[in-house]
Amino acid sequence: MKHYHSKLPNVGTTIFTVMSQLAKETGAINLSQGFPNFPVDPLLVELLEKNAQKDVHQYMPMAGSPELMTQVSKLIYDNYQRNIDASSELLITAGATQAIFTSILALISPGDEVIILDPSYDCYEPAVTLAGGIPVHVQLGDDFLPDWDRIEGVISSKTKMIITNNPHNPSGRMWSKEDVDTLELLLLKNENIILLSDEVYEFIHFEKEHISAHTVTSLSHRTIITSSFGKTFHITGWKMGYLVAPEKLMVEIKKVHQFNVFSVNSVAQATLSDYLQQSDVSILGLFYQKKRDLFQSLLKDSNFELLPCEGTYFQTVNYKAISQQNDVEFCKELAIKHKVAAIPISVFNKSNLDQKIIRFCFAKNDETLISATKILCQI
Repeated sequence: MKHYHSKLPNVGTTIFTVMSQLAKETGAINLSQGFPNFPVDPLLVELLEKNAQKDVHQYMPMAGSPELMTQVSKLIYDNYQRNIDASSELLITAGATQAIFTSILALISPGDEVIILDPSYDCYEPAVTLAGGIPVHVQLGDDFLPDWDRIEGVISSKTKMIITNNPHNPSGRMWSKEDVDTLELLLLKNENIILLSDEVYEFIHFEKEHISAHTVTSLSHRTIITSSFGKTFHITGWKMGYLVAPEKLMVEIKKVHQFNVFSVNSVAQATLSDYLQQSDVSILGLFYQKKRDLFQSLLKDSNFELLPCEGTYFQTVNYKAISQQNDVEFCKELAIKHKVAAIPISVFNKSNLDQKIIRFCFAKNDETLISATKILCQI
């Protein structure tokens, strides 16, 4: 095709696909891609079976099932004491990635600048680029926490949005109250900037409390918050999420959503509506904390340096004491030679900054974690 030009010329296969495929080819234990390998709650399966027998197989309303939206509104109130108008401020989406992508396409115009804090989830930049926007990458500190002077230094008259991710993937760090307050003050000084807060791991936190953008009332009129049923209920394959936004922004987001997916899986919506009435998200942190603690205890005597893990289900480690290879090559060797798959952190940085840090997913059954750490402790 003579006149064909790629809109994403620098985008290839994601590192998650690459490492999971390598794990499959080599028979490696897959601690790379972020999905659980244990069964979902039997109650959820039971409710799914019941709903599959009901008349819920046609299109749901574009914004979502009214029953599910009511339950999500209650979830938000119960956890953040925030009242939202479900009819105008809530949208059920085909996963949080679709929520993020749709929001960016709806609100970013050619020439608009979007601040992305690296290391960052890999869907942010492509969405900005396809919208005609300009991604402005800002490196987080060596501790994976915000460098506010650096962030403020890139704000310009063209800045339209800042994307935050808390709890943070890939590092597992969480923002302090001081960080959230500083963000609030910064945006109050820059009234034209929209906050897109990616909070898909909001219920997976340990010693520290998660401070949601839901609680920053001074910015609620220009804040979009994305959440994930997939992460919360271990059902990543369902691709179900939701977003909250003020009505003025939601009107534009829904315009794109209706032509992007229109509405999302009807049986899943009916099932989640029932499940939210019987589940308790407050126990999720303790559930994953036990897995984190097990993984850390099994790895503490290895040559890997365990880094802080405050939220999400990922553990980052420094491997400088083992090798000076770059992190991509080290992960490939780890999978091929040692049969454990991990994710290199440099690929989450626009600059490809390599700090000799890799990420393991501990959302696995105990048998998998024990088998993997036995191998890792021998390296």
